[in-house]
Amino acid sequence: MALVSRPRAPLWLGRLSRRLCERHRACSGTMVRPRRFAVEMPDCSLTHFVLGDTAGHTDPRLAALLGPPGRSYALWVPLASGTGCGPRVQAARMHQRLLLQLRRGPLQRCQLNKLLGYGPGDQDGEAQHGFLLRDPGDHPDTRSALLQLLGSCQEEAHPQLAEFQADSQGLLWQRLWELQGDRQVQVDRACVLPAPEPHLHPLLPDLLNSAVFQDRDAARAVLEECTSFIPEAQAVLDLVDQCPREIQKGKFQVIAIEGLDATGKSTVTQSVSQSLNAVLLQSPPPCIGRWRKIFDEEPTIIRRAFYSLGNYLVASEIAKESAKSPVIVDRYWHSTATYAIATEVSGGPQHLPPAQHPVYQWPRDLLKPDLVLLLTVNPEERVRRLQGRGLEKTKEEAELEANNVFRQKVEMTYQRMENPSCHLVDASPSRETVLQKVLKLIQSTGH
Repeated sequence: MALVSRPRAPLWLGRLSRRLCERHRACSGTMVRPRRFAVEMPDCSLTHFVLGDTAGHTDPRLAALLGPPGRSYALWVPLASGTGCGPRVQAARMHQRLLLQLRRGPLQRCQLNKLLGYGPGDQDGEAQHGFLLRDPGDHPDTRSALLQLLGSCQEEAHPQLAEFQADSQGLLWQRLWELQGDRQVQVDRACVLPAPEPHLHPLLPDLLNSAVFQDRDAARAVLEECTSFIPEAQAVLDLVDQCPREIQKGKFQVIAIEGLDATGKSTVTQSVSQSLNAVLLQSPPPCIGRWRKIFDEEPTIIRRAFYSLGNYLVASEIAKESAKSPVIVDRYWHSTATYAIATEVSGGPQHLPPAQHPVYQWPRDLLKPDLVLLLTVNPEERVRRLQGRGLEKTKEEAELEANNVFRQKVEMTYQRMENPSCHLVDASPSRETVLQKVLKLIQSTGH
């Protein structure tokens, strides 16, 4: 493909043109190209930069990240025009497909960092996910592979590709390329400037109903968008539609038990259910559990919609069983929301939503348990229990085992859940000691 660079226009004309383009995009319902970006660094901190019309000073950290030696590229996925969750689902699937392609061929030699593009107003729906690629050797076939990747995308909203260059004065510039026929044309050139870290993570406005769902209909709408390429999505929807919307808990107690890997959650739930003569349920329930592997391979928005609807299926069973006996639930909504938040929010634990944020609140239409217990173990006991384990794990469970920062984010998110909150239980002692501790906690809280 030929590369065509447009001659530089006067500065005032460039500003006017950009304002007119943004006004046109706003009127036509398409998303404005992001001007601010956040990059997740290897130490799990976030580096923010903004694209400016005029030159300014370059931050040393940005220069090391984006400047020579080597070359850096940005690749991100815009949202297509339209309403509802359809554009988000399409963008998430494209993002996942790009990730797989970036890990193959000549592109796999590039250092890969999470990139998030966002608007200055942090408005709902403005976040755009992508990647920052760093080619230490500045190989010419890296650029050609990226251009080929860009040209292979047939979706309405094409991925955006930009490269970073330093001029003779050491200033950083971002050059944006766009596909026009069989040519890649430079459509924008902007100076890269350091930006202050926003008060809240720029993804937070997008978390609700794209990773954490506030009600059944929001999760259902996502799977409705997936029926054409995931046949099992329709089967899940059919089962959910058979569940009544208005349900009530019976007279017996309902206890949800949550726990990270190696906490003995399965053993504790079975022991507690036997001691209380309770019914043991799990989320997702067996009726859709056989499709977990299929949905675990999908992007977060689809995967979490599946698990969220699983909670509503379990709630229907809870309502029936709690009228006859106590009910123990092996994982419930807290688990679904916790892993979604910890996965989607880039950076370390300091970047999580603050306590009492709406994302930590229980869905208004989901049956609540009387008590939620969170099993924890100390690091030494965790290592001992993990040795020799051959259990099959999901991607998130595997990351939990290997990534200490991710584990910290999961633990902190669990502890910020509200209405109901989680009661922490140290599961490090013997099985019998933990069982007695749990039973006493159930009695002392009035259940």
